[in-house]
Order: sequence, then C-alpha cells, then structure tokens
Amino acid sequence: MDSIFFSRMCGKLLGDGSIVQQKGRKPRFQFIHRIEDEPWTAYCHEKLRNHIPLAHPFLRTTIDSRMVKGYTESIMVQSKTSPIITELREIWYPNESKQLPIPFITTHLTEEALAWWYQDDGHLKIHNGIMKKIVLSTDSFTMAENLWLIQLLRNKFDLQFSLDGQNRLLLYDQAQIIRFLNIVAPYLQPCMERKAHLLPPLKPIANRTTVYLPKRFELHHPTREINEQLTTLSSFNDYKCSLAIKDSDILQILLQRKNRQPTKPYQVSINYEYRDSLAEIRQHTGLTISELITYCFEQNCVERR
Repeated sequence: MDSIFFSRMCGKLLGDGSIVQQKGRKPRFQFIHRIEDEPWTAYCHEKLRNHIPLAHPFLRTTIDSRMVKGYTESIMVQSKTSPIITELREIWYPNESKQLPIPFITTHLTEEALAWWYQDDGHLKIHNGIMKKIVLSTDSFTMAENLWLIQLLRNKFDLQFSLDGQNRLLLYDQAQIIRFLNIVAPYLQPCMERKAHLLPPLKPIANRTTVYLPKRFELHHPTREINEQLTTLSSFNDYKCSLAIKDSDILQILLQRKNRQPTKPYQVSINYEYRDSLAEIRQHTGLTISELITYCFEQNCVERR
C-alpha cells in the first residue's frame, strides 16, 4: 500500500477521522466536517478514494436545540468495508477504543500528515493581525498520549508544543508558529486560508534600540561593531523573493533558545540602510532583532575561520 496513503490516514485519524464498527459487522472508516468546509471534505475524498472504497460525501443533519435553526448541517464521508480498514481498526482500536498507535504514527507522521491533522483539528488564533497561537484539539486523547505527541513533534519537526489546561497542544512562540505554518503550507487547501501564515504588520525599528548579545562577544564600540556586522544583511536583500536566512539556520537559532546563553544589553544606533531589512526579516521569521544580529556575528566568525 502507498506510504502517502498511510500518511494521509495518519493525519485523518489524528484529526476528524474514525473507524466505526457495529456489532457483528466489519469496520468502516468515516469523517465529518462542517458544511463550510465542504471543499476540504471533497479534497480528502478525492485523495483517499483510490485506496479505500469511499461513498460520495453527503449532507448530514443533526437536531441541535442550541441552534436558532434547531439543527446543524455537516458533510459526511463513509467507506464500505475493506481489508485495509479492518487492519487499521486493529492498529488504532486495539481494545475497541481509540488509542494512539506509537509505531504507526512514528512512521507515518510526515509533513503532509501534519498538514492534514492541522486542517482537520487545528486552529490559528489571530488578534489584531498578529498570530498568537496554534491549537491542535487533542482533548480526546489521554494526557500521556498528548505528552508523547509533543515529544514526537519535537523529535521530528523541532516544534516546541506545550499542553494547556484543556489537554490540547499549543504553540505560542511567534517564530515557532511561522515554522509550523511553513512546514504545512505546501499542503494547505485554498478553503483553509484562515489557517495559513498571516504576515504581521511591519514594525519599524527605532534608530536607537537595545539589543542583547551573548557575553562571549566582547564589544568595545557597540554601535560601530554591530553596524559592521550588519553588512551581512547584503546577502538578505529581497527577502520576499528568496529565503534570506536558510531554514536550517532559522532552526538552529530556535534550538539555541533552549540553551540560552548569558547576554549583555547594548544601547545602539542602527544605520538606516539596515533597519528596513531587519524589520522585514523579523516580520517573516518571528526572530528577534537580537537573534538576527547574533546570527550576523556568528556568520562572520565562520567566514573568517
């Protein structure tokens, strides 16, 4: 069976998918989405139907007295029976209840699987044009299962999720949010635009600002020395057309946050020609000005070796 299919099923079963089985019958795979996400339902149906026997999506009406209309509408897809669905049922429901299968998820949680999971059960909270957090609704899993998922996401993608009081996975850090959204971006469908990367407003950098650099950099003339290091920004030009800092370098900067080095503050004047570039790179990456200047120092140290 195609590994891409298993990755998509991994994302779906972490999200809104389930494998149901009535007594005396073989299991069937199904997923349900709100009617506004009908294009996402159709897309999932199209990508899975060549591997498992799926019926066409259909409108499902559920009585709900809380609603003004007295009911809710959703789109449902259900499969016929098949050996692969029976096999997946045994993997995901070993004791007739859903449990996260560690070997299966470890193998099949790819970038596309993460994107499917996010489009099913993820939420991007935006306030005043700023991306505040990503939520993966994992409250149906046990706390132990969620802690394992957090570790897996860290190991596979270097994403630093945490667990909130509602047993959901959260990502707060701006640079981490951007990293997550860049990972899933190739697989996001147009109907999920509300969950896509939103550039925050460009925040200008003041002429006089405070930067925090590792103490291992001994600066005697901070303004002059920092501006000299910022000549590295010439390689960052036209950031919007090509990634000015390689993803591997951004990741390295993020990883360094876990082992914070002692820093020293410097009040400096940043030259005008560098302020716009720094502001744009900060806008696109979520990295701080201090981290970007530290990056310049480190890059120049490497070049001089």
